[in-house]
Amino acid sequence: MKHILLKLSSHETLSQKEAKDIMLRMADGEFSNEQIAAFMTIFIMRGTTLDELIGFRDALLLTAKKVHFDDMETIDIVGTGGDGKNTFNISTLSCFVLAGAGFKVSKHGNFGATSVSGASNVLQFYGARFSNEEDVLRRALDECNFCFFHAPLFNPGMKYAAPVRKALAVPTFFNLMGPLINPSQPKHQVWGIYNLEKLRLYNYIAQKIGINYTLIHTIDGYDEISLTAPSKIVTKEKEIIVTPEELGFRTIPQASLSGGDSVESAARIFMDVLENKSTEEQRNAVLANSAIAIRTARPDFSFDDCVGIARESLLSGKAKNAFRKFIEIYQ
Repeated sequence: MKHILLKLSSHETLSQKEAKDIMLRMADGEFSNEQIAAFMTIFIMRGTTLDELIGFRDALLLTAKKVHFDDMETIDIVGTGGDGKNTFNISTLSCFVLAGAGFKVSKHGNFGATSVSGASNVLQFYGARFSNEEDVLRRALDECNFCFFHAPLFNPGMKYAAPVRKALAVPTFFNLMGPLINPSQPKHQVWGIYNLEKLRLYNYIAQKIGINYTLIHTIDGYDEISLTAPSKIVTKEKEIIVTPEELGFRTIPQASLSGGDSVESAARIFMDVLENKSTEEQRNAVLANSAIAIRTARPDFSFDDCVGIARESLLSGKAKNAFRKFIEIYQ
């Protein structure tokens, strides 16, 4: 690690192989928290190259617990985090909307590192006991169309970095890794990215690994469709910037998306959305992201049709039923 830190502090970058090797050693628990913190800090200051990010990804996938869903067509909706907006759990809610609409969702997530409530926080709050057993995951997909990969149970490299990420409380390259290392590698993936520079980086990676993808960034800094400003949406075919109004919604204030100051407050909003007791702004943010994901899996559908499918799942209670069944399975 001393050699690597000296190299990086001299403004050099890592090759893909060097990045892979250092992450494999981190995954083995070889480095102290102080060494991991120093390593992360360098990338906070200067960013991550394409070769470095792919090397980190290769290592984490190599050491991850394998899950084989090749016989199913699944989708994930996940943000990088790190946008500093502390929103409620929009992408997780959107996943349950998709599950209620009949789409198979294999979601990768973790406890919040730079926000109050990550996907794992809110699911655990409602009683989920996380599992990495494939029979549990398959049962969940079969019975409620949603399974969840709690990152530390599948990715030991992320586990050793977790206390350091929490202590630093700022975005690190591990925020960038989350969307890339879903153990089931879904065919369809929607990634929310917190800045335009990283969006371009993800676009190169998504093209390289050959998935069907949509990348999202709202230009006032959100890693999702926030409806607070125009959003940049990138697919294999095109890049567009759309306003909330062009998506069929109205522009909303940033404060309306706050997750509050505790897991309990974020969880309360989560349930309010599922029970159709939320504000219009909260509901519309979830519907917009759900519709983007449906359109990713079904590009022949119009966006308006996708919004309609999402709205029916939410208002009919199907999304809530999918969530309740998931919690029952994960007890």
